[in-house]
Amino acid sequence: MARPKPQRLNPADELAKREAARAKKGSAPKEANGSAPKATNGSARKAQNDSAPKASPRSRSGNPAKAARGNPKPPPRPATAGDWIAGARLRTLPLAIAPVALGTGAGVVAIADGPWHPARAVLALVVALALQIGVNYANDYSDGVRGTDDHRVGPARLTASGAAKPRHVLAVALSFFTLAALAGLALTIVTGQWWLLAVGAAAIVAAWFYTGGRHPYGYYGLGELFVFVFFGLVATAGSAFVQALTVNLEAWLGGVGVGLIACAVLMANNLRDVVQDKAAGKRTLAVLVGPLAGRILFAIFMLAPFGIVFFWAFLYPTATLVFFALLAALPACVIVLWGKTPRELLTALQLASLTALLYGVGLGLVFAL
Repeated sequence: MARPKPQRLNPADELAKREAARAKKGSAPKEANGSAPKATNGSARKAQNDSAPKASPRSRSGNPAKAARGNPKPPPRPATAGDWIAGARLRTLPLAIAPVALGTGAGVVAIADGPWHPARAVLALVVALALQIGVNYANDYSDGVRGTDDHRVGPARLTASGAAKPRHVLAVALSFFTLAALAGLALTIVTGQWWLLAVGAAAIVAAWFYTGGRHPYGYYGLGELFVFVFFGLVATAGSAFVQALTVNLEAWLGGVGVGLIACAVLMANNLRDVVQDKAAGKRTLAVLVGPLAGRILFAIFMLAPFGIVFFWAFLYPTATLVFFALLAALPACVIVLWGKTPRELLTALQLASLTALLYGVGLGLVFAL
């Protein structure tokens, strides 16, 4: 006798029966295969994205310019007292001291009778130092507003870096020019030589238009000429004249010597910035003749003045002591001729400034003593 087949529930009744059993056990609903449902990778990522903060349309932008505008650079810090002192470029001040020392010594030789005038020497030194510092700040201002210093490789400048407002840098430059004018006026009064006012005015005008004005001559390869004339011949001869009211051969030749060393200092500075100056349209002598010729000119500017010392050694035997300045001049020449980095050229500039100081003070003492 055949056994009766078990009666099967329809699918709906079977599903209801399973759900009732799960409810009694308190278990979580399961999938048809009996396992707990698993979240897919897509649903997990969606849940994560929903919980994360959404980026703003600006941050999702692929435009770098818009992103930069959305995150502006912090403003530069205000210039400190140290920044302003650095802006005076103290390493160039020997170029102002050397011609005054040399010219004063030459003037002592030329005085027929009577003592020398130390007060006049001090006033001449104030004129030279104020002009040097004034032209340094004026250069900072003019090159900064033109954008020439935007990509310089040397020390940062006040104007270009944004540490100081351009009008403040200009005000400091004009203040030093005013100080130079006042000291020059005092010299004119004590000597009674009123034509010196014209010389002083020419020096201030030349200092400003070195990098200032619409057509600065420093941008056309004439910077070395300005330095040679005003920080060589004029400063040395002028310092001698206010002592003796005459200018002798010692002052003229000495002025040639310190003027050439001053040209070397400027050449070292311009060789360091030759690539940036060329890109900015600043046609210094280093840019015009090229780096190789500029390096050779530096060596000539540095060593030719010692030929003048050799000449004076026949009349002033102690002049041979000035040859000790070669201990700074020769390493400077080696660095410039074979150096490759801006830091090396900066070291050569410092050595050239030291050479100017040793040369001017040394030869001035030789003449005076």
